[in-house]
Amino acid sequence: MNTKAFIFDLDGVIVDTAKYHYLAWQKIAAELNIEFTHEHNELLKGVSRVRSLDIILELGKVTASQEDKDRWLVQKNEDYLSYLVDMDASEILPGVFEILKFLKENNQPIALGSASKNARPILEKTGLLSYFDAVVDGNDVTNAKPDPEVFLMAAKLLNIKPEDSIVFEDSVAGVQAANIGNMTSIGIGEANTLHEAKYIFKDFTAIDTNFIEEIIRK
Repeated sequence: MNTKAFIFDLDGVIVDTAKYHYLAWQKIAAELNIEFTHEHNELLKGVSRVRSLDIILELGKVTASQEDKDRWLVQKNEDYLSYLVDMDASEILPGVFEILKFLKENNQPIALGSASKNARPILEKTGLLSYFDAVVDGNDVTNAKPDPEVFLMAAKLLNIKPEDSIVFEDSVAGVQAANIGNMTSIGIGEANTLHEAKYIFKDFTAIDTNFIEEIIRK
């Protein structure tokens, strides 16, 4: 069997922490009298914390000093982390564990490529950290998706060429980053949103091991 790099985004792919991000951002938005809906939250998928705040401020046409922005960024992260305290394996999205287990049993290198700065503690709390041969998160990169830096760094750590790397993503920016990095992009979510991905699945329960074997053989 060939060897490919399998790189996973975190939020919305492995675990559904998007709901916690939404609650934390909504609290900030409410304090600023900015309407922030679930639809607005979609704009933040795959986006850094700093850029996410800027998007929210733009929605409310609010200008702010850097001091205020820094304070809100700290507050948002503290609120978000408070939601993660009781996180466990029950937060893993359906079908993910089975795919990770299959890849591990077939000696395929696995990496995380996420904008989250809390990726490692989340993997620890869900009991998945040992499945990953490399973790690249928001603490390790300077450029946000759709820049492919996070995925290219992950592939390099796995010692696999970009063209032999497969990326699982739920965001448009993440799919674009994989494509720009000359990697095979697999969208997890809605086809009309992730149409730029080479393959699209509603969730991991729709991915069978035959598909994974076929990807590895290519």
